[in-house]
Amino acid sequence: MLRLSDGAVLKGEMFHMKHLLSLALAVLLLTGCSSTAPPAESTPPPSPPPEDQSVFVPVQLPEPKPDPRQETIDRLMASMTLEEKVGQLFFPRCPEKAAAKLAAEYHLGGYLLFGRDFKDATGNWRTADLIKQTIQNYQDTSAIPMLIGVDEEGGTVTRVSPNPELREKRFDSPQQLYQQGGLEAVLADCREKDELLHELGFNVNFAPVADLSTDPEDYIYKRTLGLGTVETCEYIAAVVAQMEADRMGSVLKHFPGYGSNEDTHNGAALDVRPLDQLRQADFLPFQAGINAASGGTTAVLVSHNTLQEADPDRPSSLSPAVYRILREELGFEGPVLTDELSMKAITKYAKEQDTTPAILALEAGCDMVVTTNFQTEITQVLDALKDGSLSQERVDEALARVLGWKYDLGLISQETLTS
Repeated sequence: MLRLSDGAVLKGEMFHMKHLLSLALAVLLLTGCSSTAPPAESTPPPSPPPEDQSVFVPVQLPEPKPDPRQETIDRLMASMTLEEKVGQLFFPRCPEKAAAKLAAEYHLGGYLLFGRDFKDATGNWRTADLIKQTIQNYQDTSAIPMLIGVDEEGGTVTRVSPNPELREKRFDSPQQLYQQGGLEAVLADCREKDELLHELGFNVNFAPVADLSTDPEDYIYKRTLGLGTVETCEYIAAVVAQMEADRMGSVLKHFPGYGSNEDTHNGAALDVRPLDQLRQADFLPFQAGINAASGGTTAVLVSHNTLQEADPDRPSSLSPAVYRILREELGFEGPVLTDELSMKAITKYAKEQDTTPAILALEAGCDMVVTTNFQTEITQVLDALKDGSLSQERVDEALARVLGWKYDLGLISQETLTS
């Protein structure tokens, strides 16, 4: 028998083992890796959405620019006593005696001068220099510069120009001027008038008359333009703009429009016209003047006519309903004045109500009281404030408009408060 050598036997065993290893590796490759082994190459799982790391930063809006007008009004009002506040709401007729002393004592908002103020005690006409000196004396004694006004309409209502020391002849009426040269003549006259008044120390002219009238029989006719609505609107807008350019305060009068009513200097006048008629005609010249007054130098004066459809019980100057029409329908934001409260149409009504005309007017919505009896009425207004029958809020609202008017006319400013 053939016997294998030891080397042959070893070689055979190694071959057998290599074969077993190869077989095991093949099985391993066929069955794949164990479940616990990670794959050679794997796609990473999707990342979660990143958290919003942004921080909300509010938009920094620029600081509003300071309003020097409002700042001046606020600072002045904050420094005023109750007596000073009430006094500023009065624009009385200038008293014959001790006018400077009384202006300081009662802290008056202004003085309205009449024909007698242009003459001396003996009845002689005062010179321009003497008038300037007198008016300056009023201003020098007043802590807050005064409104110094006059009725220089031209024609039948003139206070300054009848004085031959001041002008050769009185100013013509708007009707005369318009007939002579249209609006050009009216505006030339207006410029001359404003210049003369400024030189004397005036800063308010109680003009123009915005009433509509085409009937020579009407009480108010001679003081109006005497033409229709369109021409009167053009006239009022042009004059108001010219006065504003001249830095002269204007006063649109007599809201809501006289029409054919009687003179209220002598008694009550009942206006029975429908409101729609007034809206389509008589309100329009006032609206034209309000729209033309962009610089705040214009006021509106309310008449004593009783407007039946708005308030059948009260004269317009004492009627909240009439002031609401002026504010809400015509959009007027400036100062509103009464006509002279010592007229019989008013004194009779106030007596029936057992109160004073000034309190009734301020309660209704006026901002400045025009009256001769300012000493008595200021005392009564102060009493009404103290007992609560007249609100402090109403007084402050009126005062802000008065001071705003003075600011717009250049009488007060931030500089004057600090000087």
